[in-house]
Amino acid sequence: MGIGTSLFLIAAGAILRYAVTVSSSAVNVQTVGLILMIVGVVGLVISLLWITVWSDRRRRGDVPDHDVPPTQRYRY
Repeated sequence: MGIGTSLFLIAAGAILRYAVTVSSSAVNVQTVGLILMIVGVVGLVISLLWITVWSDRRRRGDVPDHDVPPTQRYRY
């Protein structure tokens, strides 16, 4: 789940929780909205952790310790 999907779930849950006033005997719309908001927040936290923590580990190994001269480009 990405950041965009998480934000969408938070927004849809907030709309269902606070803006919809329809009552149904089968489904409580406010509870569904709360569940969507919680899932969206958890997904957002996991996405941000993935970007900040686990992405740094991958980039550190790619950088060489010494200066590498630029490659020559052959002109045809």
